[in-house]
Amino acid sequence: MNIIDLTVHELQEKLKNNEVTITEIMDAYINRINEKEPEVEAFITTYLEEAKAKARDVEDKVKSGEITGDFAGIPIGIKDNICMKGTKTTCASKMLENFVAPYDASVIEKLKDENLISLGKLNMDEFAMGSSTENSYFKKTKNPWDLNKVPGGSSGGSAAAVAANLVPWALGSDTGGSIRQPASLCGVVGLKPTYGLVSRYGLVAFASSLDQIGPITKDVKDSAILLNLIAGKDEKDTTSEEVPKKDYVKALKNDVKGMKIGVPKEFFGEGINKEVKEQLEKAIQTYKELGAEIEEFSLDIAQYALATYYIIACAEASSNLGRFDGIRYGYRTPEYTNLKDIYKKSRSEGLGDEVKRRIILGTYVLSSGYYDAYYKKAQKVRTLVSNEFSKAFEKYDIILTPTAPTTAFKIGEKSSNPLEMYLADICTVSVNIAGLPGISIPCGVDNEGMPVGLQLIGNKFKEETILNAAYAFEQKVKFREMYKPEFKK
Repeated sequence: MNIIDLTVHELQEKLKNNEVTITEIMDAYINRINEKEPEVEAFITTYLEEAKAKARDVEDKVKSGEITGDFAGIPIGIKDNICMKGTKTTCASKMLENFVAPYDASVIEKLKDENLISLGKLNMDEFAMGSSTENSYFKKTKNPWDLNKVPGGSSGGSAAAVAANLVPWALGSDTGGSIRQPASLCGVVGLKPTYGLVSRYGLVAFASSLDQIGPITKDVKDSAILLNLIAGKDEKDTTSEEVPKKDYVKALKNDVKGMKIGVPKEFFGEGINKEVKEQLEKAIQTYKELGAEIEEFSLDIAQYALATYYIIACAEASSNLGRFDGIRYGYRTPEYTNLKDIYKKSRSEGLGDEVKRRIILGTYVLSSGYYDAYYKKAQKVRTLVSNEFSKAFEKYDIILTPTAPTTAFKIGEKSSNPLEMYLADICTVSVNIAGLPGISIPCGVDNEGMPVGLQLIGNKFKEETILNAAYAFEQKVKFREMYKPEFKK
């Protein structure tokens, strides 16, 4: 038995049967990080000695009966835009290189209540802006399947860490696909919950009306378990919704007979890689064999989703990132002559090219004379996108699409062409625009052995439907048993 290959629910079973101890689990992951982290570069900051000491402490308290619970001592990785009190929260930016969070995000409080132990903060695109984790100020994370390729983004560190068995599971954030797209490229499971289901309090904001924290895991059951832990109304987040408590693990019935799945033809058109299409067609066939009813339909508003997303996201980023000015937060230039100089130089030196690009675009679409032409129009289209999905869900239980138009591309291949990079999000952004839940699960590999992701989209607060459908597919296909990352160099 190799501890690091086990899912969290398998680890729990071993702990319950006294086949493994909390300290043995922690030691296995620390050894794995020491061995593979230099190749993968998934972490910005690690807390290995602290985690080891915490594991010993939790183990003693479990033995004495002081601590009970199914998750005591289970390790986890946290994306570095989620605040953890007393630890650096850098958002992979020079601007926040030395920022130490003074409080815990609500999701972190929930994890600490269950006595989970963080192994460290995971790399990402700066301020969550990117699709490849090449925009980090600190390092470029590598894809464990092929170290010459990107892991996706912006939660690339989280997805790569789970795929490389550096952590059993991780938290990411998703603004336009930033959990699902790297999950697809790294062959793991990524869930973006319905907007408002998981508190955003303590998540450093990129685009407040789109951002959502969610799990990246080895399998669907772990995704349901972690969603159980982090979901729920939070008084500290005004966008948090009051939803009846559900047990998402109990929703995993492994039965999709009679389920109606809609396949929008627009998501299988131009720009979708041939091998990705082939794997998706096989997945559709698998669902038919499992008894689901599949029907192709048109979701034509989807073609406007990408432009709408980038207008709204950049506008909100321009507003949210105004606070990072060298006075209130973040890096301050050492050489300046007046206040205006501090602002200008601190932001010029402290922020990366992609962040500046989006701030400039966002400021432009909000400016006098252009607000109506761009931002106001984008908000109207957002409503149309949402209405189109609502109409589709009157007929279908789930919508099935590719997660990403291609498999992982080479590091540096698209970094000189921002528009081409933005197209990596074409299959995922509409889900955020409409505030819907979406899950990416691996469904096969391309000719080079790189993972292909399948996306299932559900109606608002219907996470149990997409989790069950994902679970049924996973049990049939058994991707993890057939394929493993190869760390090709």
